[in-house]
Amino acid sequence: MLRTRFTEAFGVEHPIVQGGMMWVGRAELAAAVSEAGGLGIITGLTQPTPQALREEIARTRDLTDKPFGVNLTILPSITPPPYAEYRQAIIDGGVQIVEIAGGNPATHLPFLKDAGIKVLHKCTSVKHALKAQQVGVDGVSIDGFECAGHPGENDTPGLVLIPAAAREIEIPMIASGGIADARGLVAAMALGADGVNMGTRFLCTVESPIAHVVKEQIVANTELDTKLIFRTLNNTARVADNAVSRQVVEIERGGGTFDDVRELVAGARGRKVYEEGDLDAGIWSVGQCQGLIHDIPTCADLVARIVREAEALIAGRLSNAIVETVAR
Repeated sequence: MLRTRFTEAFGVEHPIVQGGMMWVGRAELAAAVSEAGGLGIITGLTQPTPQALREEIARTRDLTDKPFGVNLTILPSITPPPYAEYRQAIIDGGVQIVEIAGGNPATHLPFLKDAGIKVLHKCTSVKHALKAQQVGVDGVSIDGFECAGHPGENDTPGLVLIPAAAREIEIPMIASGGIADARGLVAAMALGADGVNMGTRFLCTVESPIAHVVKEQIVANTELDTKLIFRTLNNTARVADNAVSRQVVEIERGGGTFDDVRELVAGARGRKVYEEGDLDAGIWSVGQCQGLIHDIPTCADLVARIVREAEALIAGRLSNAIVETVAR
């Protein structure tokens, strides 16, 4: 059993969290991860209305009696979603864990804490992790540059970012970005993390509610098959290398503005990729760790395999290396 500060504080069996992915973090995936002993996450804004989120929370609870969470991502928007109403739906649904990403969690923290909800804040720098700790979150998720979605603007990979954060952070911390197997879990823990967050790896599972052809493409891809878009806009995002992302990169290189790529990067087009399997319909998020993914397992098989192999690594190869070093 891999017991850590994270598993103890958040009440889960294994130190493995499913990332809150837009269009993907639905009841069937979140429940499957939680049933496997990890922490499944519903993506709040995937649901079109707060009432729909209430229904998705209820649907998840019908599928599992294990702990699960809801992701609430706060990003700049011309027409912001009704965050307070989504937050109330989470509270009304009796959810015990919330992952906040994007904006400052302080706005929502008092309401969530008053409801007895534990808050995990996702961030991409030590500075932001320290700020989250200061305002009172229960744990932080630190994203390295390898991750899918928004890796921040510092380009700091996990091998450096995780121990840099661990040196400063006193609350439970999980690591994200580039992690897809037992080796990533053990490495993250060696670097000072209390667990891991995996998005791309759970994207490519049986219960992931996306088109099978997308999962097959992840298996076929290597660590080289991603693109960084919005670099010139200081809002970097890592997405799959496809016809659309290559076009966006070229427009940016030519001095284009967001208005020049707005139609190409529309969320509805990315949703079409996941739902219809048209790999070039729009941009879709995937991390560099796709180069480590070679199958499409159930969440139960995946989590069990990662835990089993992590325990074997710790008790076997690493233990033997320590013994041999001492013997010399």
